[in-house]
Amino acid sequence: MKQVEDSEILEKFSNENTRHEAFNLLLHKYQQKIYWHIRRLVIDHDDSDDLVQETFVKVWKNLDKFRSDSKLYTWVYRIATNESITFLNKKKQRNNTPLDEVSDELAETLVASSYFNGDKIQMKLQQALLTLPEKQRLIFNMKYFDDLKYEEISEITGTSVGALKASFHIAVKKVEVFMLNDDITF
Repeated sequence: MKQVEDSEILEKFSNENTRHEAFNLLLHKYQQKIYWHIRRLVIDHDDSDDLVQETFVKVWKNLDKFRSDSKLYTWVYRIATNESITFLNKKKQRNNTPLDEVSDELAETLVASSYFNGDKIQMKLQQALLTLPEKQRLIFNMKYFDDLKYEEISEITGTSVGALKASFHIAVKKVEVFMLNDDITF
């Protein structure tokens, strides 16, 4: 199936007769990317599925208000990011635990997950990422895994490009130290 342009999706969405078709095209184009973006943040498969659904419900409800001053996918990523951060903050508040303990819980979930099929190095990388502060982990994921440009990440997070570069650099160094200081046996 040919990849449809965002402008075509938006045009179809503006017409009441093709609104559902447009949303299906948007889902087809972005659902998997959004799932993995969210999954790398919240780790758990079921939570990720729920957050993807919540993200696209918000997209559906607000797409008619979308202003084309940003790209459609950065707008969708911003919604997914905000949903994920809100979820993690609620989890932290609900359990009345500090964020580092939530990260420990996420690491345990990662190890126990039947949906994670990575090798030891991938597992170690994910564990390293869970040691990062939330913002650094978010930036690392968007840059490293999603291959977004700093300008796109800036649109999503509302953070300056310079601050993003600094955060990414610091995150990379922390991940390197974590990976080198812990033995990985093969």
